[in-house]
Amino acid sequence: MNKSQKHISFGAKSFATLALAGVAFVALTPAHADVKLPSTLTFTAYDTGTSGFNIGVGVGKALKDKYGSDVRVLPAGNDVARLAPLRAKRAVLSWMGTGVYFAQEGVFDFGAKEWGPQALQMTLSTIDCNGLSVGVAADAGVKEWKDFRGKRLGFVVGSPALNQNALAIIAYAGLTQKDVKVVEFASYGAMWKGVINNDADAAFGSTVTGPAKELETSPRGIVWPELPPGDKAAWERVKQVGAFFTPHKTTCGANIKASAPLQLATYPYPIATVYGTQPEAEVYALTKAMIETYPGYKDSAPGASGLDVKQQIRQWVIPFHPGAIKALKESGVWTAEDQAHNDVLIKRQGVLAAAWKAYEASNPSDDKAEHLKGWMAARKDALAKANMPNGFDH
Repeated sequence: MNKSQKHISFGAKSFATLALAGVAFVALTPAHADVKLPSTLTFTAYDTGTSGFNIGVGVGKALKDKYGSDVRVLPAGNDVARLAPLRAKRAVLSWMGTGVYFAQEGVFDFGAKEWGPQALQMTLSTIDCNGLSVGVAADAGVKEWKDFRGKRLGFVVGSPALNQNALAIIAYAGLTQKDVKVVEFASYGAMWKGVINNDADAAFGSTVTGPAKELETSPRGIVWPELPPGDKAAWERVKQVGAFFTPHKTTCGANIKASAPLQLATYPYPIATVYGTQPEAEVYALTKAMIETYPGYKDSAPGASGLDVKQQIRQWVIPFHPGAIKALKESGVWTAEDQAHNDVLIKRQGVLAAAWKAYEASNPSDDKAEHLKGWMAARKDALAKANMPNGFDH
C-alpha cells in the first residue's frame, strides 16, 4: 500500500440491487484453479483517450492475450452513463472514479428516484505516480489556488464526481462554487477541449489523462497549482467537500517532471467496480485474471502500473467484493484489519439501502428537487441513528 495514503473509514452492507448475471463464468473449486473467462467481456470507462479508458484497454488486451477473451471498453461521458450498462447487465465491470462513492451514498444524480444507493464494490484500483487535481491553463495567471477566484471552472453535466472533486480542490483556498464561474460541458472530453479552446480556464482530471497532455501542448499550456499538506486547515476544507482525497507527491503527468514533483492530491483511480450481488466466482475469476496478467499491461498506459496487487489501497470508502477478497488473500495482501474495515463498509451499504426503501415507501414527491431534498434528510437521519458519518453535511 502507498504509505502516503490515509485510511478513510465509513460504514456500508450489501443489499439486493440488480444482479450482474449477463455473463457466464466458469466456477472455480480449487483455491488456485486456472482462471477461465468467457469469450467476451464488456467494460465501461471514461471518454476515449482518458487514463481510465486507456488503462481499461490495456487490461483488456492482456486478458485477450492470455485467456482469449475479447474485451470491449465502452466510453461514457459521465458517472450515470458508466454505471447504467453495469446495472443493466450489459457490462461486467466499470472503471470508475469517485462516482462510485456518490453512487454508494445515493447522492447528487444518484439521489434520483430511478437510482438510490447502489451496492457497488471494488476489485482492484490504481494509485501511481500521477495526481488527481484541477489542471489550469497556464495563461490564466493562477499560481496558487487563491488566484483562482473569478476564473472559469469546467463542469460536466451528469457527472457529480468530477464537479464535486473540482470544488474540493479549490476549497484548499477557501473558494466555493460562488467564487468561480462554472461552465458546463456535455462530457469529460468536451470539458478539456473547452479549456484548450479558451471557453474555460480549468478542469478536473488525472495529471496523466490524454486531454491534459493536449492542453500542455496547446498555446495555453497547463499548470497544476499545489496543495501543500503542511496547511492542515486548508486540507481540512478539501476533505469536508471530498472525504476521499489525500495529499500525494505527484511525479508524472502533463508539465510535471519526476525531478520536480508537485504536492497535489489523489484517490484510487480508476477503480474496477462491480455490483455486490455479482456471484463470488465471477468476480474472483476476473480479479485473479487482472492480477495474473499485470506484467502484460503494467506499461500499457500511464497509471496502469498502480494496479499492482501489492499497492492496493484496501481501506478506503468502498468495500471490496468477496470474490476480490479471495484473490487478494491468495496474493498475501489481505489482513484482519482490512476485513474489519470492509465489514463496516458493508454495514453502511445496508443502512443506506434500508433508508432508501423506507423513504420510497413513504410516497415521496415526484418533483426531482423535492424528492432529493426529502431523501437527503431521510439519509441523514438514518446514518445518525446508526452512528455513522453523513459525509455530505457541509
